[in-house]
Amino acid sequence: MADSLVIIPTFNEIENIELIIRAVFGLKKKFHILIVDDNSPDGTAEAVKKMQQFFGDRLFLEVRQEKFGLGTAYIHGFKWAIERKYEYIFEMDADFSHDPKDLIQLYNCCKKGADVAVGSRYKKGINVVNWPLHRILLSYGASFYVRLITGMKIYDPTAGFVCYKRKVLETIRLDSIRFIGYAFQIEMKFRAYLQKYTLEEVPIIFTDRIRGKSKMSISIIGEAVFGVIQMKIRSVFQKRKF
Repeated sequence: MADSLVIIPTFNEIENIELIIRAVFGLKKKFHILIVDDNSPDGTAEAVKKMQQFFGDRLFLEVRQEKFGLGTAYIHGFKWAIERKYEYIFEMDADFSHDPKDLIQLYNCCKKGADVAVGSRYKKGINVVNWPLHRILLSYGASFYVRLITGMKIYDPTAGFVCYKRKVLETIRLDSIRFIGYAFQIEMKFRAYLQKYTLEEVPIIFTDRIRGKSKMSISIIGEAVFGVIQMKIRSVFQKRKF
């Protein structure tokens, strides 16, 4: 039994899924993987099932019937991981924007005392590869905006490459999480921050996907921009839910 589970949500990641699974399993540290697939029409889940013939003891698959959003996929995975008593639970994208080798850095950060380890694009300057300037400015600006509104001392609060200790996820009221898009990442960190957990950033290099299509949209950006203020207000007037 490994102590670490990597949760990878997928929708139409047939070009990446086998490569990312093999990359994680090729690391010196032993990780298990849970794929949470939103019924991808391109056959992503079927590809995972074939790989389970070789990695069945450490590769797991949950298929949902519809595309419900990133946040609900992770919450599904978190509950699955808590039930099976994994100590370290990771979020990671399927498209290699997060280097699997950095999983070990995040793991070590939590082993040394952090409750939440964040793979940060902005801890030491701007470490983003293959993004156009306008997207870098949007992301970096959003991070500054979130720090300003929430008070979190995190350079990359929207980061989606994260390690949580199980106790953090057991404490956070997962069913009360409001956001389902990329703002989900902000809300999870904010709730951990409000509960006085230790959040530390690990510098990484983020590389934009080479294969497949980005899931970013205007509605996702809007949720992050306008939702942060609403979240902050709710945290003041609905403290029990946070």
